[in-house]
Amino acid sequence: QVELVESGGGLVQPGGSLRLSCIASGDVYDAIPVMAWYRQAPGKQREWVAEQRNTGARHYADSVKGRFTISRDYSKSVVDLYMTSLTPEDTAVYYCYADGIKLDHGMGVTSFQYESWGQGIQVIVSS
Repeated sequence: QVELVESGGGLVQPGGSLRLSCIASGDVYDAIPVMAWYRQAPGKQREWVAEQRNTGARHYADSVKGRFTISRDYSKSVVDLYMTSLTPEDTAVYYCYADGIKLDHGMGVTSFQYESWGQGIQVIVSS
């Protein structure tokens, strides 16, 4: 079983920047096909923020385009989210997501883990 562990959240002033990081810890066999970030603001549904595929393709929600940058370290199974020009509307719990994780059980045995989520990390944008 691979666990997604987020770090880097906290309180930041409007206009500030923050970096979130997520690592897939465990016996990951190969580059994870999709790693992404979602967020859930108070009283709202969880929404997709950004994703990067192992092809290198990156996609962003319109609300964060030009302000957020997603970046991956494929060898370490890490995905970062660099957030700039933050506004109070960016306040949310941010979740790391990964799909299609190939697990190495040793002796040539592998399996797949789909639609995995981290525990979430709080980002508060406030003065």
